[in-house]
Amino acid sequence: MLGISACLGGVFCRYDGGSNEITALKKLVEAGQAIMICPEVLGGLPTPRHPAEIQGGDGFDVWQGQARVLDNEGNDLTEAFKQGAIKAYEELQKLQITGLILKEKSPSCGSSLVYDGSFSGMRIKGAGVATAYFIQQGLLVYSEENWLEMRMT
Repeated sequence: MLGISACLGGVFCRYDGGSNEITALKKLVEAGQAIMICPEVLGGLPTPRHPAEIQGGDGFDVWQGQARVLDNEGNDLTEAFKQGAIKAYEELQKLQITGLILKEKSPSCGSSLVYDGSFSGMRIKGAGVATAYFIQQGLLVYSEENWLEMRMT
């Protein structure tokens, strides 16, 4: 069983109220081979919500207290992002899920790229807050851009 970002499974939980549905991933959920999670929603954030980006680094830096998650209005959402990651991990553990397919570039779920915190569309190498936590807990994380590699390993 896999965990996937809920937005990739067709749930309208993106910051703008949309989804990033990928039909093949939605079919995995429908077949009972994957469950959907949204760390941002689990952290208590509404849908829709203001866009948020990590300022001062990436998700690993957030966990080390060196970066923060702010929305474009300047509200500090760091604790909501961290609590959402912890709650998502607890749910994944209950189901013994060890592999995830998460939404690239998300401040929660990005696995190799996140936005740079300037709200200018610029990206930097790095992981989102939830992804960083999942990796620190020993989970394997892929993005919707490289998840087919997972099927070959």
